[in-house]
Amino acid sequence: MKTKLIEQFNTVYGRTDGLTYFSPARVNLIGEHIDYNGGYVFPCALSFGTYGIIGTRQDNIVHVYSKGFSKTFYTFKLDELVKDKNSAWVDYIKGVLYVLSETHHDIATGFDLYIEGNMPEGAGLSSSASLEALLLVMLNDLFSLDLSTKELAMLGKAVENSFIGVNSGMMDQFAVLAGKKNYGILLNTATLDFEYMPLFFGNYQLLVINSHKKRGLTDSKYNERYQECQEALHILKPLYHKPDLCSLTLAELKASKNQLTDILYRRVRHCITEQARTIKSSIALKNHDIKGFAEILTASHQSLKNDYEVTGDELDILVSETLKAGAIGARMTGAGFGGCIISIIKKDQLNRIIDRVKKQYTDKVGYEPSFYAVHPSDGTHQI
Repeated sequence: MKTKLIEQFNTVYGRTDGLTYFSPARVNLIGEHIDYNGGYVFPCALSFGTYGIIGTRQDNIVHVYSKGFSKTFYTFKLDELVKDKNSAWVDYIKGVLYVLSETHHDIATGFDLYIEGNMPEGAGLSSSASLEALLLVMLNDLFSLDLSTKELAMLGKAVENSFIGVNSGMMDQFAVLAGKKNYGILLNTATLDFEYMPLFFGNYQLLVINSHKKRGLTDSKYNERYQECQEALHILKPLYHKPDLCSLTLAELKASKNQLTDILYRRVRHCITEQARTIKSSIALKNHDIKGFAEILTASHQSLKNDYEVTGDELDILVSETLKAGAIGARMTGAGFGGCIISIIKKDQLNRIIDRVKKQYTDKVGYEPSFYAVHPSDGTHQI
């Protein structure tokens, strides 16, 4: 891949002196929609993602070319970091430069950047965090910024929050940056303490299925859910003096039921129970209890469907049909409202289950899903 990137860089820019990098996609095994509520999450980086090659310039101009996003150069100056609705993907690059400038990390010159990837866009596998992390690591190396993995993840979160306009947590950026081959990351989003957890599924395969129902986070109800959680925390914090929703207990929530609307009550219940499921799932994996782990995934989906209401027909159909076909566990992953599910399937049943789910889903929805047998990967790094 490195040779191919150098060849493409030379074709586009007429130079071969660039540095090559890979930044993975990520999938969250469990712990959904609680990274902005102080909870534990359990993501892992994946073996496909975003590739890039970069070379510094002598002026303040940035040239970007992406084989996947555009067939022409995109050019802007370091001091012209204005969002562009016609080339929204470049906003993530501008956003990185913006937050670095705001935090007084000097990018002294412009650069030539070539990007390509092999991950599905808009599928909930965090293509945006992959791109953010790619550029952050590139610039950290090129300009000797000396930023740690945690600091880079915090900057990636700031890109989403302050430049793109998505009220996300930092799970995606942290998972992409800190990924480790054959391991997941049990991350406490309140403290950023984390533990690598071995992901050895034995005779089972982790299968990601893309519903191909597209959603844009800023256009979806993602920010609405964030605001609902903030509203609930505003009501409950004076009662229990807890810093976040995931610090509450079910007993405390039940005692405060008359203080909340039904919607807010269910949102908080998801946060509390999802935190418990995430911790329980890590224990199951430590004990090599794959079936127990898979059952917790399915329970997570039901909570996301009924209490948090972020699934939708396409994801519900995929989960239902995958379980009917023989998966031992399945749930939506990512922000929801479209995107992907994950499932645990016996390796010797993989092809049969894929064929059945493809037929059933297509019959009900009208278009085919896509399937990815995935493996945990290392985080963003120079090739």
